[in-house]
Amino acid sequence: MAKPSSSLSVACLLGAIFLFSLAPQIHGGSIAIYWGQNGNEGTLAETCGTGNYDFVNIAFLCSFGSGQSPQLNLAGHCDPYSNACTNLTADINLCQSKGVKVMLSIGGGAGGYSLKSEQDAADLALYIWNSFLGGSSSSSKRPLGDAVLDGVDFDIEGGNPDYYSALAAHLKSYSSKGNKDVYLSAAPQCPFPDQWVGKALDTGLFDYVWVQFYNNPPRQYVQGNQANLMDSWKQWTTGVHVKYIFLGLPAAPAAAGSGFIPAASLESQVLPALKGSSKYGGVMLWSKFYDDQDGYSSDIKNSV
Repeated sequence: MAKPSSSLSVACLLGAIFLFSLAPQIHGGSIAIYWGQNGNEGTLAETCGTGNYDFVNIAFLCSFGSGQSPQLNLAGHCDPYSNACTNLTADINLCQSKGVKVMLSIGGGAGGYSLKSEQDAADLALYIWNSFLGGSSSSSKRPLGDAVLDGVDFDIEGGNPDYYSALAAHLKSYSSKGNKDVYLSAAPQCPFPDQWVGKALDTGLFDYVWVQFYNNPPRQYVQGNQANLMDSWKQWTTGVHVKYIFLGLPAAPAAAGSGFIPAASLESQVLPALKGSSKYGGVMLWSKFYDDQDGYSSDIKNSV
């Protein structure tokens, strides 16, 4: 066979590059998990040791604002008020050594929180900075010990929605005062815009948004029909200025009232459609306890 000329080889190469540039770019994603609300879900170190997760949200700082002393609730894992959670420092450091981002999740479904003013938001941001992130203060204990978390997750499902944008701005401003960035994430409900964190997301300060595509039947996956989910996904990917958006799902049928997607359907139908978006970031799961029931993250991680 005759050897092709160098000019022909270059032309073929350029043509191949051109065709590749026109093809839809499909990229892989990450899995985020919530940990902390069930003492039977294993330790934080065990969670990161699975190798399944790139983000772990420690849930929850469940009370804050309006004159309340902030309260951390880690269910059956440890009691922060007797300093029993400071031993999580080693676990957090282990997670981070594996490349897992560990976030403090604030809020939750109990709704014992609200911000009444911009000063209230600034005070909470300072408390979080000194107690969980890169700051320190003689008046602030560090409930999780000396470990420095990677950021703050807004799982806001109540309170006054007007001041969460101020909280995000104050938290993000601390990126310039420490040795690493303060990442911000949020877990809005899938109806767009979210009634609680919609204004905060408009700031463009958030790095990751894991939308809860469950417990909202008109906007979630129905077996064999993903049209509603895709319409809602498009609203989020076009309406929010954020780098990555995640598909938030229950990790088992019992984890939510509705919205669970069997692994086979997720892999064959849903994820291929979502990955066409440049904002696709992966999948968020509620929660580690439910993920342990059927090994959902292990089933899907090679497809995410």
